[in-house]
Amino acid sequence: MIRFILADLRRFKGGALAVIVLIALSVALSTIVTLQERAVRLGSARAAEKFDLLVGAAGSETQLTLSAVFLQPSPLPLMSGSVLAKLSEDPRVDFAAPVGFGDSADGYPVVGTTVKLVSALSPALAEGAIFARLGDAVIGSDVPKPLGAEIRPMHGAADEGGHAHTELVYKVTGRMAPTGTAWDRAILVPIRAVWQLHGMAGDGGHALDHATEGTAANDHDHAGDASEGERDHETHVEGDTALDEHFDTDTPGIPAVLVKPKTVADAYRLRQEYRGETTLAVFPAEVLTRLYATLGDVRSLLLAIAIGTQVIVIAAILLVTIMHVGARQRQIGALRAFGAPGRAVVAIVWGELFLLFLAGFGLGVLVGYGAAQLISATVTATTAIRMPVEFAREDVSLAAWFGVLAVLVSIVPALSALRLSPARALRA
Repeated sequence: MIRFILADLRRFKGGALAVIVLIALSVALSTIVTLQERAVRLGSARAAEKFDLLVGAAGSETQLTLSAVFLQPSPLPLMSGSVLAKLSEDPRVDFAAPVGFGDSADGYPVVGTTVKLVSALSPALAEGAIFARLGDAVIGSDVPKPLGAEIRPMHGAADEGGHAHTELVYKVTGRMAPTGTAWDRAILVPIRAVWQLHGMAGDGGHALDHATEGTAANDHDHAGDASEGERDHETHVEGDTALDEHFDTDTPGIPAVLVKPKTVADAYRLRQEYRGETTLAVFPAEVLTRLYATLGDVRSLLLAIAIGTQVIVIAAILLVTIMHVGARQRQIGALRAFGAPGRAVVAIVWGELFLLFLAGFGLGVLVGYGAAQLISATVTATTAIRMPVEFAREDVSLAAWFGVLAVLVSIVPALSALRLSPARALRA
């Protein structure tokens, strides 16, 4: 019987191919939506898992997380540098690392921070050594620069009219191991070098408290937000100066501090303590959970559209198949006249359509998986965040439901073939 079904499908291979393509396209749409939503959710969660607690100036939780964790360029208000000093001396804190934004080099963000954050992101460097002087830099795994390369920072970005800093040229001393986060495309430098480049610190590392200036952040200078024209950018920064990562009440204003609490209980206490009128403390994972809820709503909408498309496709296929069965009345009548039992005719018609459904489903899953991989690769290339495209256990149940639907839908035209009497079919 299988040989008869395959021979019959080869006979009508044009129509069979059209049915397979229609089913494959509708299944591919659902597969892309499901896999891509899961890839974004898993990729962003893994990218944020290294950051337990984030403290910044009062404002948007989402924007603080996107800027400090995912390095998305956006102006952030500054908070007092005394917050960093207080967190650094807090016995409940393992480490508190400031982050300062605003500069770039060859299209990669230059982020000012401390040795402790670099060590947290990459406990073992892929090559080289961590920065030890103001002029040293550690690059992410995806930054295509060799050890010893010079990095000339630019305020802002070249395509936005940014200007080059002439006060300091960084030298690459190390490369982080891949982290699967946006920091793989970042250039990490000492935070004090960033402050000095922007006129925020003197030789002793002291500066004005720019947090009192409100939210006067310009387009990208998150490290300090006074007017760029009012700062002295001609002052030479001595790159051989040894690092000083002690922070006190004279520390310049900063946009964010990444905090590693010692215990879970400490994390919740710190978050409660720093959620006030001037500061904001968030768990990046919680912020992402709210974003996932929104993303889930979009996914549900897209899946509803995809399912609606599949219903239309199945209805069209049913209509075409029933018409096809009607056109094959003489063949079906001949089979019945030569003694083929009704169940054999039903099995043949049902088997042909069921095989088409299975072939379309398989092709659709492959096309959807390939498209999701391509989308994820594109996103990873631009953000450095790894987007894992993978199937989950719940996908098996969806595939099973599709199989049940294919079985039930294939029965309709098969049963319609039984309604044809052999004599009437031969006279048609």
